[in-house]
Amino acid sequence: MCGIIGYVGDKEAVPILMDGLKRLEYRGYDSAGIVVIDACGEVRMMKREGKLKVLEDGLAEHGLRGTLGLGHTRWATHGSPSEVNAHPHFSSDGEIAVVHNGIIENFLELRAELEGKGHTFASETDTEVIVRLVEEALKGGAPDLEAAVRASLRKLKGQYAVGLLRRKEPDKIVAARLDSPLIVGLGDGENYIASDVPAILNRTRKVIYLENEEIAVVTADGCRVTDIEGNETVREVKEITWDIDAAEKGGYEKFMLKEIHEQPQAVSKTIMGRISTDGKEILMGDLNVTPEEIRGLRKIFIISCGTAFYASNIGRYLLEHYTNIAVEVDFSSEFRYRNPKLSKQTLVMTVTQSGETADTIASLRMAKEKGCKVISVVNVVGSTIDRESDGVIYTRAGPEIGVASTKAYTAQLAALFLFTLWVGRMRGEIDDGRFRELVDELQRIPAKVERVLEKERHIRSVAEKYYRATNAFFLGRGFNFPNAMEGALKLKEISYMHAEGYAAGEMKHGPIALIDEHFPVVCICTGANKYDKMLSNIKEVQARKGRIIAIATEGDDRVKDIADDVIYVPETVEPLSPLINVVPLQLFAYYIALERGCDIDKPRNLAKSVTVE
Repeated sequence: MCGIIGYVGDKEAVPILMDGLKRLEYRGYDSAGIVVIDACGEVRMMKREGKLKVLEDGLAEHGLRGTLGLGHTRWATHGSPSEVNAHPHFSSDGEIAVVHNGIIENFLELRAELEGKGHTFASETDTEVIVRLVEEALKGGAPDLEAAVRASLRKLKGQYAVGLLRRKEPDKIVAARLDSPLIVGLGDGENYIASDVPAILNRTRKVIYLENEEIAVVTADGCRVTDIEGNETVREVKEITWDIDAAEKGGYEKFMLKEIHEQPQAVSKTIMGRISTDGKEILMGDLNVTPEEIRGLRKIFIISCGTAFYASNIGRYLLEHYTNIAVEVDFSSEFRYRNPKLSKQTLVMTVTQSGETADTIASLRMAKEKGCKVISVVNVVGSTIDRESDGVIYTRAGPEIGVASTKAYTAQLAALFLFTLWVGRMRGEIDDGRFRELVDELQRIPAKVERVLEKERHIRSVAEKYYRATNAFFLGRGFNFPNAMEGALKLKEISYMHAEGYAAGEMKHGPIALIDEHFPVVCICTGANKYDKMLSNIKEVQARKGRIIAIATEGDDRVKDIADDVIYVPETVEPLSPLINVVPLQLFAYYIALERGCDIDKPRNLAKSVTVE
């Protein structure tokens, strides 16, 4: 984990590799490296701990030249962040190099076996065993790098996306994947491998998504794909339709700020084409589930991680509010180790931005093994979860570069609301009049999000009052309790301020002991259903001299009398309010982090796509 880029062609590889790595920085990393085969046919490399600038400075001083090479940014899983543990890793003779994303679960056994054959390992990583296995396969009679890679991969347990080169085969890169994303980019007289599309989108729009246990031999002239047994496979070439500008900042200070402002478009695109022209039905053409199956449902499990987990909890509130189906939400990392009671009357949903989250993939597979249908809310077409689900709802948020998710979250909420309406109609649990009201209001949400974004200057001024705080609470009720947890997560992720989200009624059961005059408490108090109870909770904070920041509905004067600061948002129906209310929470976190001088787009210790367990 985290970023891979490879190039073979007639141009200097290093500038292309460095450019690709920079476009993959959003994935998070702690070290980086590059390897090339130079004009003399020698394998040369440079790797450094820290940011790409450190590697770039080293290259400027010493230089690497060659027209075939690999680059990698690493996020530590085995062995601490260091130059030694950075990728690439090498065979004992230095003639074969590998870059790798993922985790090799049986690396300790493999390492012991290889040490018994005389190998001395340079690093603490699991990755190094891959290249040493390849070296042994070549010693054992494998005719070329491709065959050696094929033999070696059969011994691995775990997840991998790998790229390898060899001094004696200076015209090719061998690449393979299992449960970790890898693509091949096709150019004119030059070709690429990459762990994600943005790395190469400024160079080609034609890509091949490798499937599990497929091996690609990439040369300047083309790409040949086989399965692990060596059988050639015909892979469809996909044309990437989104523009490179979508992966750039577009004039905004940070990617995260740009993506916060893209939320009206993300929600609009997620809704687009899914409401019939007469407004009487929801169109879900990719679900591959029959009306009879929906009517027979007795339970829905929603499985996810991180920000998607909070979206899933709002999905639970929606489904339980509008249908008679029992709904349970669990972290993917917990669900897969439970013994959940699943049956053919159980639908499992996964919610994911990347479609490559390792724990969510494992939970999906477990559910399918138990005979459940799986429907996934996913942003990345062609991702593992997209391909392995029975049905999908694409969120259409576009590429999200900032590590802290924003527009993917609101797009997920829109998708879950659409799904709830579809299920409710299929089961006859939402009548025509109510359905039409909800559809009409959903279509007004993008414009209402725009109105919140117009309050950005005020939200910034509020954030500037509290950026020196060390702790914060976020309180919400009902549909906005998960939103409060998401608001706290955003603040933690990007500003490193400790924050917790609570159901407002639970605050007095312990957490209230922390509140004093230095303690900001963000209170989401929109919605008439529990408004008076929320005001009572706010007064409890006020009595302890806590600093109250209220998210309130436009026209609400009562909250103004007890809050230190109020951020007003447009009125909407309560089940849709999280789509609007989360926006000021995102901006509040963003501007606190900005005042604190944090690296907002690439927070420390975090990775965008968690492709290991």
